[in-house]
Amino acid sequence: MINCKHYQWPEDHNNASYLQRPDPDLPICVERTVLVWLPLAFLWLCAPWGFTTLCKKPAKAQLSKLYICKQVVAGLLLLTAIAELALTLAEDYGPSSDSTAQKHPAALYTNPVLFAVSWVTYRSIYLINRVTYMELRSLKIDDLPRFCLFYISYGLECIFVKFTVSNSLQNPEAKATFLSRITFSWFNSMLIKGFKRPLVQEDMWDLNEKDSTQTICREFEDIMAKELKKAHSSLQKKQNKRKTKNDHQSGLAKGVSQDVLVMKKKKKKDSESDYPNSWLVRTIAKTFKGVLLETALYKLIQDLLAFASPQFLKLMISFTQDKTSHAWTGYLYAVLLLVVAFLQSVILQQYSHRCLILGMKVHVALMAAVYKKVHLLKESTAGEIVNLISADAQRFNEVTNFLHLLWSYPLQIALAIAFLWIELGPSVLAGVLVMVLMVPINGWLATKSRGFQVENMKFKDTRMKIVNDILNGIKVLKYYAWESSFEAQVQEIREKELKVMRKFAYLSSVSTFIFSCAPAIVSLVTFAVFVSVSPDNILDAEKAFTSISLFNILRLPLAMLPELISIMVQTTVSKKRLKKFLSGDDLDTMAVTRDDSAAVSMTDGTYAWERDTEPVLKNVSLDIKPGRLVAVVGAVGSGKTSLISALLGELHSLRGRINIKGSVAYVPQQAWIQNTTLKDNILFGSNLDEEHYLSVVDACALGPDLDLLPGRDQTEIGEKGINLSGGQKQRVSLARAVYSSADVYLLDDPLSAVDSHVGKHLFERVIGPKGLLKDKTRILVTHGISFLPYVDEIIVLVNGVVFEVGSYDGLRASKGAFSEFLETYGKDKSNNADDSPEDIVSSTLKRENSLRHSQRHSKRNGRKNSSVRFKKDSGDKKGQRLIEKEAMETGRVKFSVYLQYMRSMGWCFVTWSFLFYFIQNVAIIAHIRDMRIGVFGALGLAQGFLVFFGTILIADGSISASRTLHTNLLSNILKAPMVFFDTTPSGRIVNRFAKDIFTVDEMIPMSFRSWILCILGVLGTLFVICLATPIFTAVVVPMAVVYYFVQRFYVPTSRQLRRLDSVSRSPIYSHFGETISGLSVIRAYGHQQRFLKQNEDTIDQNLKSVYPWFVSNRWLAMRLECLGNLVVGLVGLSISYALSVTQILNWLVRMTSELETNIVAMERVREYAEIKNEAPWITSNRPPDDWPTTYQIPSKSSLTNCLFRIIEASEGRILIDGIDISTLGLHDLRSRLAIIPQDPVLFSGTLRMNLDPFEKSSDEEIWTVLELAHLKDYVRGLPTGLQHEVSEGGENLSVGQRQLLCLARALLRKSRILILDEATAAVDLETDDLIQNTIRTEFSHCTVLTIAHRLNTILDSSRVMVLDFGKIVEFDSPSVLLNNKQRHFYAMAKDAGIRGGETSTAKNMST
Repeated sequence: MINCKHYQWPEDHNNASYLQRPDPDLPICVERTVLVWLPLAFLWLCAPWGFTTLCKKPAKAQLSKLYICKQVVAGLLLLTAIAELALTLAEDYGPSSDSTAQKHPAALYTNPVLFAVSWVTYRSIYLINRVTYMELRSLKIDDLPRFCLFYISYGLECIFVKFTVSNSLQNPEAKATFLSRITFSWFNSMLIKGFKRPLVQEDMWDLNEKDSTQTICREFEDIMAKELKKAHSSLQKKQNKRKTKNDHQSGLAKGVSQDVLVMKKKKKKDSESDYPNSWLVRTIAKTFKGVLLETALYKLIQDLLAFASPQFLKLMISFTQDKTSHAWTGYLYAVLLLVVAFLQSVILQQYSHRCLILGMKVHVALMAAVYKKVHLLKESTAGEIVNLISADAQRFNEVTNFLHLLWSYPLQIALAIAFLWIELGPSVLAGVLVMVLMVPINGWLATKSRGFQVENMKFKDTRMKIVNDILNGIKVLKYYAWESSFEAQVQEIREKELKVMRKFAYLSSVSTFIFSCAPAIVSLVTFAVFVSVSPDNILDAEKAFTSISLFNILRLPLAMLPELISIMVQTTVSKKRLKKFLSGDDLDTMAVTRDDSAAVSMTDGTYAWERDTEPVLKNVSLDIKPGRLVAVVGAVGSGKTSLISALLGELHSLRGRINIKGSVAYVPQQAWIQNTTLKDNILFGSNLDEEHYLSVVDACALGPDLDLLPGRDQTEIGEKGINLSGGQKQRVSLARAVYSSADVYLLDDPLSAVDSHVGKHLFERVIGPKGLLKDKTRILVTHGISFLPYVDEIIVLVNGVVFEVGSYDGLRASKGAFSEFLETYGKDKSNNADDSPEDIVSSTLKRENSLRHSQRHSKRNGRKNSSVRFKKDSGDKKGQRLIEKEAMETGRVKFSVYLQYMRSMGWCFVTWSFLFYFIQNVAIIAHIRDMRIGVFGALGLAQGFLVFFGTILIADGSISASRTLHTNLLSNILKAPMVFFDTTPSGRIVNRFAKDIFTVDEMIPMSFRSWILCILGVLGTLFVICLATPIFTAVVVPMAVVYYFVQRFYVPTSRQLRRLDSVSRSPIYSHFGETISGLSVIRAYGHQQRFLKQNEDTIDQNLKSVYPWFVSNRWLAMRLECLGNLVVGLVGLSISYALSVTQILNWLVRMTSELETNIVAMERVREYAEIKNEAPWITSNRPPDDWPTTYQIPSKSSLTNCLFRIIEASEGRILIDGIDISTLGLHDLRSRLAIIPQDPVLFSGTLRMNLDPFEKSSDEEIWTVLELAHLKDYVRGLPTGLQHEVSEGGENLSVGQRQLLCLARALLRKSRILILDEATAAVDLETDDLIQNTIRTEFSHCTVLTIAHRLNTILDSSRVMVLDFGKIVEFDSPSVLLNNKQRHFYAMAKDAGIRGGETSTAKNMST
C-alpha cells in the first residue's frame, strides 16, 4: 500500500482497511498513480522498438478517408487530455479558486500530459476501475467535469480502435493490431468470404516473406550444408577407425573361422551406418531455433497456468466452508479463475499456431531439400520421391505439434505429483511407482512400433513405385491387356501394407488400454495408500476434489503418451529415410571439366552406370576439335548412349578425364517434353528472340505442325507430349537445343523417330555442314548411314570400346568392320534434283500429322462423353488448352461420403465400436459419482477394457475401409479410358494414391475415433454437471446453439481451404515427376536453378491455402475456448469436472471440423473411383479360343488405336474374321493381338516379369524368344539372368535393347495379328535387318501391320495403305503403287531411292 497521506485526497479518510470490508476498493491514490504509471512505463520502455521500425521505412501514409478519420479522432483525444489539464489548472489557480483551499495533487497535472501520448491503455484500465468504484458508491458522481471528459475520451478511443482494426485484404496479418493478432480477428474477412461463397485459389492472400519457400529454404540449406559436412567428417573417422580395427582383427585371426562369422554378423548392422547420422535434427533445430524457443516459452507458461485452476478451486472450496468470509472473496476467486482460463486459452492458441507454422516450414524445407537433392543424384525413382515428400516430410510436419510434449508431459506429471504430495503426502509415491513400472512397457511398445513402421514404409515405396510404372506405361498395359496382372501386383503389396498396419493398430490398442487404465490405477493406488496409512487421513471434499482435479491434469499426459510414442516412432523411421536420401552421394560435378584445351576430349575413360557394376565404356579416348561434326555408330548395346551420358557427367567415373569447352545442348534419344506450351518447350527458359525463334521453327520442320495445332505455338502440350507424335516430339526437342545456341551439341539419335524425308531435311537445315549448327561442335549418334558421308569424323563403338575412328572415306578404304557393314547395308540414296525438298517435307509432315489429327478428333469426341468434370478456362482459345484445372467439390461434404466410408468399414464394426465407447462413457460417469475406492478402481479398469475393445474394432473397420477404397480406386483407374490419362496430369492421380490414401489410412480413423469419444464425452460431462447443478441445464441449450452456429460459420471456409490444399498439391507431384523424367536434359542445359525456383513457386501456391487453414483452426479454438471459459465462470464451478467442459466442447467442435476436412480425401478418392470406364474387359460375346484364324481385317481405318479400341470408332466398324471387334470385351480383343510400340516401355521388376507378367510361359519358351530377339547372349551375361532387375522405366537398358525386349514380348504372345509401330526406329541397320528376318520367319503365318519411316522395311508387305489427313488415299500392293508415278507412295519411294522391282511378297500390310 502506497503512503498517500501527503496527497490528502478528500475520499481517503478511511484508508485504514480497504479489503477487510464487504465492499473492498483500492485507494484513489493507487488508482491514479500505480494503475496508470505501470502500464505507461511499459509502453514507454517499448517505444524505442517502435521508433526503430519507423526509422527503417519512411512513413508514407496515403491520404485516405481512414487515415483522415484516425488523425481527427487522435486530435480530439489530445484535446480531451488538454481539457482535463486545463480544468485542474482552473480549479487551483483560476479566478474562482480558493487560495486557502488545498491544491490538487501533482498526479492530476502529470496524468493528462501522459494521457496525451498514452491514452488508450490508461483509459481502458481506468474505465474498469472507475466504474467499479462508482458502483460501490451507489453511482454517486462527485466530479462531474472529469466524469464527462472521461466518457467523451473513451468513446473516441473506441472509434479509434475500430479504425485501427480495419485492415487491408492484401496482407491483413502484417498490419494487424496486437489485439487482432492474439484473437486472430484479422482472419475474419476470409471467413466471411468463405461463408458467403466457396473460396477459390484466387482468394488466397500472398504469403508473408518470412513464410515463403525461398526464405525458409535459404537458411535451412546453409545450415544443412555445414551440418552434413561435419557429419561426413565424423562418419569418415568412424569408418577409418572400424577399418583399422577390422584389419587388426583379421591379422590376429589368421584363418580362425569364428572371427569371420562374427564379421559377417556385424556386416549388415554396420551397413546401416554407411551414411552420415545425427545431422538432420540438428539442422532443423538450428534453422528454427527462434520459433522453437518461443513455442517452448508459451508451452511452459500454459502448463503453469493449468495448475493454477486447481489451486483456485481449492480456495473456492475453502471459501464455501468459511462462513466468515466476505462475498466479494468468492467473486474474486471466480474472476481470477476466469482470467486464468482466458490467459491459458490465449497462450495455448499462440503456442499451437506457432507449432503449426513451424511444422509447415519444416515440411517445406524438407520437400525443397528432397527436390534439390533429386537434381544431384544420377537417378531417382518417382515412387520413393513421392513417399519422401507425401509421408516422410509430412511426419515432421505433424511431430512439431507434439515436440514440446517430450518435456512438457514429464513436467506436468512432476508438477501434478508435487501438488498431490502437498495434498496427500508420501502416499502419492505409490502412484509414482505405478507410472515407473510402465516405462519398460513403453520401451517395448516403441521398439515393436518402430519395426512395423519401417516395414510399412518399404511397402508404401514399392506400391507407389508400381503405381508410377502403371501411369507411365498405361497405354502399353492396355495394348497388352496386362492391367489385371499389375493390379494384382499392387494389391499384393497393399495387402502386406495393410497387414502391417493392422499389427501397428493392435499394438496401439494395447498401448491405449494401458494408458486408459493408468490414471484410474494411479489414483486408486494413491487414495488406497493414503487412507490405509493412518486413521487420521480422511478424504474430505477439499482434498478429494483438488486431488481429482490434479489427477485429471495427469490423465492427459498419460493418455497421450501412446500417441506420442507412436508419432515419435513413425518420425524416427521417416528421419532415417530422409537422412539416407539427403546424405547420399551426389554426381561428381568435377567429372567433366570446362577448360579451353579442346571442344570435347576424353582421356582413357572407363565408366559404369553404377559404382559396383561392370563398365559400359572401357579405355575410351577422344579428341574432337571445335566446329566438327562427329558421328557415333555401333550396334544395339554397344555403348553409344553411354558415351553421350558420360560426356554429360551422368555415369560413374572409374578412370579417365573428360573436358568440354563451353555450354552444352542435349537431345536425348527419347524426347523429353514438358507440360507447357509448344513455344515454352522450345524457349526452355530463354528470352524470346523472334527472328531466331522463327528460323529455328522453320529449320526443324515445325511450320506444318503449327498450322495443324489449334493454338499454333501457344497450344498446350500434355504430359510426356501425349498430343504429339514421336516425330513431332523429337523435332521439338531438337528445336529446343538449336534455340539454346550452345557451344557443343550432343545428339542421341534424334533422326530415328522421323520420316526419311524429314530426317534429311533436319540434317541439311540443322545438323549438317550447311545447317544452322554448322559452326558448332556436334556429336551425333545415328543409325542412318546416308548421313555418314557428310560428317567430319566417325567413331565406331563395339561393346563399349572405340573400335575404329576416322573419316567416312578413310574407314571405307580401310576395309575393316565398318567397310563391310557399308557394303552390306549401304544403298544409293541419290535423289531427283528437280524435286523440291521443301515440298517433299511439307507433304510428308502433313501425312504424318493426318494420323495425329484423326486421333485428336476421336479423343475430343471421347472427352465429351467422359464423366470427368473439367472447369473451362474462358481465357483460352478453343482447343488450345489440353490440361484443364482440377475439378473441386464445393459446399458441404455430402453425407453420402460419410455413409460410404462407414459402409466400407462395415456396419458391424461401426455399431459395436460405438456401443463399447458408449458403455465406457457410462463407466466414466459412474466413476465420477462413486468415491468408494474399490468401485472407483474397478470402474477405471472397466473403462480401459472398453476403450481397448472399441479401438480394436475401429482399427479393423478402418483397415477394411482402406482396403475397399484403395481397391476401388485402383480398379477404376485401370479401367479408365486413355483420354482420361491424356488430359489428367499424373501428379493428380499420384496425389490420390499418396496423400489422399495416407489420409484415409491414418488420419480419418483417428479423427473418426476422436469424434465418437468427444461426442460421448460431451454428453456424459454435460449430464454429470446438470445432475450436480440443475441450473446449468438453462445454459446448455443456448450454449449448444452458439457452438453450432460458430462451427457452421467456420466449417465452409475450413473445408474449402482443405480442398484447395489438395488441389494445389497435385502440381507439386506433377512437377517432381516431370523433373525426374527429364533430369539429364535439365542438367545438360544447366537449368537446375530455374527448376528449383519453379518448385518453390509451386509449393508457395500450396502454402497459400495451407497457412489460412492453420489460422482458421486457431480462430475457431480461440472463440470456443473463450465461450467455454465464460460458461465455467458462470455456473461450472460446482464440481471439479466442470473445469474440463471447455476442453471437451472445443475438442468436439474441432474434431467435427477435422473429420469433415479429412473426409475431403475420401471425397477425392471417390471422385476418381467413379470415373466412367472404357468398354468392359470381358463380355458375354466371347471369341473362339483359336480366334483369329483367317487373320482378315477389313476396316475403314486400320489405325492402331482404333484396332485396340484405345479410341472407339465414331462410325463404321472393324471386323476380324468376320467378328465386329466392338462387340468383344477389351481383354478378349487385346490379348489376341500383339504390338511392338514406337516407345519401348518397360516396368520396374525382373526381365521375366516384363516378358510374362502372368507367368504362363516356361523359362525355355522365354529363352527361345530372347534368342529370336537377339538378346539371349546379353541376358545370359547378366549375373541374375532372367531375374535381372529392370529399373524404373528401363533406364538401365539402352533404348535399342528395350525395343528388342518388346519384340520378345510379341514373339512370346504367339498372336496371329502383329502391329509394328516404328518398331525398329531406335536400332541400327544390322539389328533392323535381323529383326525383319525374325518377323518374316516367326510371323510368316500372321497378319502383320507395319507403321514405318524406313520404306525399305515394308517393301515385302502384301499391301500398303497410304493415309492423308485420316483418309485412305492409296491401298494396294507395293509393286502396283510404285508403278503409279502420279501418286503419294511413288513420290515417297523415289525420294528414299527405292526403284520398282525391289519388292517381294509376304502376308502383311503397312501404313
